[in-house]
Amino acid sequence: MIVRQFITWVRTAPAGERAEATRCLARAWLVSDLSEDDRAAAEGALLMLLDDASPLVRQAMAEVFAHAVDAPPAIIAALAIDQASVAVPILEHSPLLLDADLVDIVATGNSETQCAIARRSDLPASVCAAIAEVGCASATLELIENPVAELVPFSLTRIADRHGHLAAIREALLMLNDLPAAIRLMLAEKLSNTLTQFVAGRAWLNPDRALRVAGEAMERSTVNIAAQTRGEDMTALIQHLRSVGQLNTGLIPRALLSGNIELFEESLVELSGLPRSRVAAIVHDRGGISLKALLAKAGLPESTHSAFRAALEASHEIGFVGTVAGATRLRRRMVERVLTHCETAETVAEPLLILLRRFATESAREEARLYCDELAADDFIDTLNAHAAFEQVDDYEDAYQDYAEADDYVATDEYAQADEYAEVDHYAEAIAYVERSYRENDYGYDDRLIAA
Repeated sequence: MIVRQFITWVRTAPAGERAEATRCLARAWLVSDLSEDDRAAAEGALLMLLDDASPLVRQAMAEVFAHAVDAPPAIIAALAIDQASVAVPILEHSPLLLDADLVDIVATGNSETQCAIARRSDLPASVCAAIAEVGCASATLELIENPVAELVPFSLTRIADRHGHLAAIREALLMLNDLPAAIRLMLAEKLSNTLTQFVAGRAWLNPDRALRVAGEAMERSTVNIAAQTRGEDMTALIQHLRSVGQLNTGLIPRALLSGNIELFEESLVELSGLPRSRVAAIVHDRGGISLKALLAKAGLPESTHSAFRAALEASHEIGFVGTVAGATRLRRRMVERVLTHCETAETVAEPLLILLRRFATESAREEARLYCDELAADDFIDTLNAHAAFEQVDDYEDAYQDYAEADDYVATDEYAQADEYAEVDHYAEAIAYVERSYRENDYGYDDRLIAA
C-alpha cells in the first residue's frame, strides 16, 4: 500500500523531493524487513525511477546501491551505463559488476567513467589491460597510481607506448617497484624524442644535430639502465634493443668500453644464438682465438673485430667494473688505448675511428667533470669542518666563562655553587683550547679573553 502511494506521489513531486524519497526507498529495500510483496513492489518502483527525467533521482539511487552486495542486479546494470554523474559511484565501488561489463564500459565510456573504473579496489589484469589499451591519459594515470591494480608487463608496455610522452605518466611509471628495464628504456626514448622535437622546433639545434645528440644520450641511458639489470630482465632488455634496432655497433662498443661486460656478453648471446656459457668462455679467453668467429657469427662488421679485441685485452689488464656507477661511464684509459690501436691498424674503417674519437672526447669530459665534482665536494667538507670548529670554539667560550664564574665561587669557598657551572676536568680543557685558539687567532677572533 505504501509503495503504491509512493508511485502515485512521485509522478508530480519536485525533482529534489523525488531524489530524497528515492534515497529512502532504496535504503528501505536494503535494510528494512519488508515482506516479499512489498519488496517486489519496491523493486518495481525503483526500476520505474530509472526512467526519471532528473539525474538527481538516479544519482541518489546509485549512491545508496554503490557498495551493496545484495542490490538489485538489473538496477546496478542500468545505473552503470547511465550518464557519468550517475554511473561513477557504481563503476568505482559496486561488487556486482562483472569483469566483462567493466571491459565493455572502458571501451565505450568517456574519461570520467574510465577513471572511475581505474580507481576500483579489485581491478583484475583483464580490466587493467583494457584501460592500458584504450583508456585516456587521465584514466591511465589513475590506473598506475592504484596500488591494487594487477598491471602485467604487457599492460605497462602499452601504457609506455601510448602515453610515455606525458611527464606525469612517465613519473608515475618510474615510481613503480620492479619496473622492467625495457619499459624504462622506452620511457627514456619517449623523453628523448620529446626533447629532440622541442629543441629542433625552437631552432636551438638543427634537426640532424638534435637527432645525433639524442642518439648519444639514448646510448648512455641504455648502458646506465643495463648496469642495474640482471637475469631475465636483462634478457628482455636485450631482446627489446634488438627489436628496435638499437643493438648495433654504436651501443655494443660503448658497453664494452664502459666495462659493462655483462651487457656486452648478453648482446653477443642474442645476436649469435650461442649458449651464454660458450660466449662467456670466448670473451674471457685471453688468447682470443675464437673471438673473431664469435663476432662474425653475431653479425658485427669485420672492420670492428680488432677494436673489440683491443678493448677486451685492455679490460683484462685494467679489470672489469664492479660497481653500478662505474659501469655507466666510458673508461678513458680503455678508450684511448683502443683508439691508438685502431689508428695504427689498416683494416679499421673511418666510421669506427670517428666513433672512438667521439668516445675519447666524451670520456675525457666525464673524467674532468668527476674530478671537479670531487674538488667541490672536498671544499664543501672543509667548509663544514670549519663551521664545526667555530661551533666548538663557541662551546669552549661558554665553558671558559663558566670556569671564570666558578673560580670566583671557589675563591670564596663556595665549592657547591662552583660545581653547578662546570666540572673541574672540563675547566682545564676549556682554558687550554680557548687560549690556544685566540692566541693563534685561527678563527678571526680578537684576544679579548686572553686580555681579560
